[in-house]
Amino acid sequence: MTDNDRRPLYVVLNSASGRDDGDVAERTIAGVLREAGRRFEIARNDDGARLDDCIRVTVERARVDEGIVVAAGGDGTVNAVARATLGSGCPYGVIPQGTFNYFARSHGIPTDAAEATRALLDAELVRVPVGSVNGRIFLVNASLGLYPELLDVREEQEERHGRSRPVALWATVLAILRGHRPMRIRMESDDGIVERSTLTLFVGLNRLQLEQMGWDGSEVEEGRLAAIVVKPVSTPRLLWLMLRGAAGRLPKASGVVSFAFSSLTVTPASRRVRQVKVATDGETSLMSPPLEFRVAPESLLLLKPTAVPVAGAG
Repeated sequence: MTDNDRRPLYVVLNSASGRDDGDVAERTIAGVLREAGRRFEIARNDDGARLDDCIRVTVERARVDEGIVVAAGGDGTVNAVARATLGSGCPYGVIPQGTFNYFARSHGIPTDAAEATRALLDAELVRVPVGSVNGRIFLVNASLGLYPELLDVREEQEERHGRSRPVALWATVLAILRGHRPMRIRMESDDGIVERSTLTLFVGLNRLQLEQMGWDGSEVEEGRLAAIVVKPVSTPRLLWLMLRGAAGRLPKASGVVSFAFSSLTVTPASRRVRQVKVATDGETSLMSPPLEFRVAPESLLLLKPTAVPVAGAG
């Protein structure tokens, strides 16, 4: 991978999230890099509240040292480190530690920590487009409405029961059963202006995730994003839509509208709405409308394994 095999690796390990023990992950990553004779530093973060500071310092050290920035954590950590790395000129690598790992899996990055670390040593640099909503990037998806509320419920359940796919599924069901008021939004895209009532607006960038729900994900690799709008429906029907999505049959369901776009502006129909909860790669924040969704002007310099396994492996 050209001169990348001589660059030091600066790893941000977020042991406050993910399914693996922090000590085990740190020993595994360090062991592989020592065996390969690579210079490296691991910045381990055990406090989620201090993650941004840890990332900022690590990226700056990598920039000064002309090193490689590596995110070791779940989708939220992968996003946060990518956000800080974008524009630094540093290559970016991933050692996935999360529940779903959509970004890593879609780029053929192994979900095993040792295998993912070894893959960094024999990788090529590729430019990967990222999405943006009001200047905040996302690598997998961004959303408003029910989906961000679902993520908050998932966080509650994971604090009680740990991180796993069954817990994530249960949190989805629980969020739906709690109910959610629809919101009316005005959407301006390449195809014009439309106003709709919706339970959730989901904007996807990750081909693997979109294909698992039943969409043709090829359009997102052509510099566009995919929007999915779920119309207001009853709770039983919403549960049924969730099952269709899990079975990869959501696009054919009534009550679901989807389209591809290069730029989308979303504004609440009510002027009284001053802030909207928006989720980006599993992390929620409040944003002031209008919400501007688009492909970010700068790409991520990703270290991608040269031997890419079948999409969805792991």
